[in-house]
Amino acid sequence: QVHLVESGGGLVQPGGSLRLSCVASGSTDGIQAMAWYRRAPGKRDRFVAREWYDGSITYGDFVRGRFTISRDKAKPTVSLQMNNLTPEDTALYYCNVIRNDEDYWGEGIQVTVSS
Repeated sequence: QVHLVESGGGLVQPGGSLRLSCVASGSTDGIQAMAWYRRAPGKRDRFVAREWYDGSITYGDFVRGRFTISRDKAKPTVSLQMNNLTPEDTALYYCNVIRNDEDYWGEGIQVTVSS
């Protein structure tokens, strides 16, 4: 089992920035990728970003250069730097890990963008 804990969420004004972090613990050997998803109120889960352990990175179409995912290669931690936030970015952000081809999820952390 992999246990994921997210941190760094909160309330931010439009145009502001936040940095989310996710720490994996437990059976972390065999992790292939770490990622972020989000769920906005009344909407379906949406892929935000993923970094594979081979270094390749993908982003959701809506990111448009505003977010940056980064992984601490010394430990199973992934961060998401979010800049130029808009109210449409308000959502519950989830950390995701792929380990031995299985998905693991954190409980999520709230990000609210509002003036």
